[in-house]
Amino acid sequence: MHPIRATWPLLLGMGILMLGAGLQSTLLGVRATIEAFPTAVTGLIMSCYYVGYLAGTQLAPQLIARVGPVRVFATLAALASVAVLVHGAWVHPGPWAFMRLLSGVCFAGIYVVAESWLNHRASSTNRGQVFALYMLVLYVGLGGAQFLLVLGNPQSPQPFMLVSALISAALVPIVGSAQEVAIRTVPQRVRFRDLYRNSPLGVVAVAISGMVSSIIFSMGPVYARLSGFGTRGVAAFMAVSIFAAVLTQYPVGRLSDRMDRRTVIASMCLTAAVVAAVIELSAPLPRGLFLTLAALFSGSALTLYSLSVSHVNDKLDPSQMVAASSALLLINGTAAAFGPVLTGALMTLYGARAYFGVLGALTATLTLFDLWRKLRRSPVPQEQKGPFINTRELVASVGPEEPRS
Repeated sequence: MHPIRATWPLLLGMGILMLGAGLQSTLLGVRATIEAFPTAVTGLIMSCYYVGYLAGTQLAPQLIARVGPVRVFATLAALASVAVLVHGAWVHPGPWAFMRLLSGVCFAGIYVVAESWLNHRASSTNRGQVFALYMLVLYVGLGGAQFLLVLGNPQSPQPFMLVSALISAALVPIVGSAQEVAIRTVPQRVRFRDLYRNSPLGVVAVAISGMVSSIIFSMGPVYARLSGFGTRGVAAFMAVSIFAAVLTQYPVGRLSDRMDRRTVIASMCLTAAVVAAVIELSAPLPRGLFLTLAALFSGSALTLYSLSVSHVNDKLDPSQMVAASSALLLINGTAAAFGPVLTGALMTLYGARAYFGVLGALTATLTLFDLWRKLRRSPVPQEQKGPFINTRELVASVGPEEPRS
C-alpha cells in the first residue's frame, strides 16, 4: 500500500490535534493578558510546557515498550484534554503552570508515537515526501487554529472546551486505525561534548532555534495583545507567522542540499535579524506592512532547526544519527524552556518591543557565530552531504519503531 494511503488516518488525526494545540497556546497567552498576569509570570507558565516536553521525550519510549504505543497515545491524549479543561476551570498561575507542564509531557509522547509510525511506514525512497506532507499538515493545523480564536470569548470557558473537544476528536482516526508492530530498543545516549566538538555550529544553532521557536509560539500572542491587537489581530499575527514557515521549509531545505548549509543558515539568520531590527526601530508600522515583516521573520527563523539538524548529520556516520538525534532534541527542548522566561522578564522591564528585540539579538548572535565557524573550518564536501531533514523527521528517528498510531 502507498505510504500516503496507509498514513492518512494519522495525518487527519494530527491535523485535528494541531488545531487544538495551536488554539490552546494562543488562547492561554491572550487569557493571561486579560487576567493581568505579570508578563514574566506568563513567560514562566509557557516555559513549563517545554520542561514537560523534555520529560515526555524521555518517558515515552519506555512507556511504549511496556504497554504499547496505542495505549500510550490514548492515555496521553486523554490527559492533554483534561489539562485544557483545568485551564478553563481554574484560572490561576499555579494550576496553569502545572497543567502546561503536563501538556508538554503529553504532547511529547504523542509526537513520539505518531511520528515513529510515519518512520515505520515510510521507506528510504519516499521518507522525505511523507514527512514533508506531515510537516505541511502540522503547520496548516497550527495556522488554521488561530482563526478559531474568534469563535468565542477568550474570557469564557467555551474556547477551552473547544480545544478539549479537538484533542479528543483527534483520537478517533488515529486510535481507530492503529496497529501494533515491533518495538525497537531505546536509543543509546551520546556525549554532548563530542557532539559539539564534531559540529559546534550545528549544536549552537539547534539551541538558539529552540529558544526562537518557543518565543514565537508562546510569547507571540502576548506580544500582539500588549501591542494593542484585538482577538482577530492576535489570530492574524500568529497565523501569518506560522503559515510563512509552511512556504519556506521545503525550498530553503532543498537549497541547503545544493550549497554550503552554513551559508544558508547565515542567510536565514541575517534576514531574520534585519527584519526584527526594522520592526523594532520603525514601530509603529501600518498593519499590513507589519504582518508582512512578521511573516518574513518567522519564515526565515523557523527554518533554522531543520537546517541545523541537517548540518549536524552531515558530519556523522549513519550509525551515530539516532543517538545524536536524541541528544539534539534534548538540547533544543532545554533551550526552548528558557526562551519564554527570558522574553517575559524583558517584556516586563521594557514593554512589548522587547519581543522582537530578543528574537533579533538571538538571530544576530547566531549569524556572527556562523560566520566565525566558516572562517575556522572548510565546508562539508558535497558528496558527503546527506539530504535535508525535516524538523519532525528528526523526532521520528528518536521514537520507537512501532505503530504510528
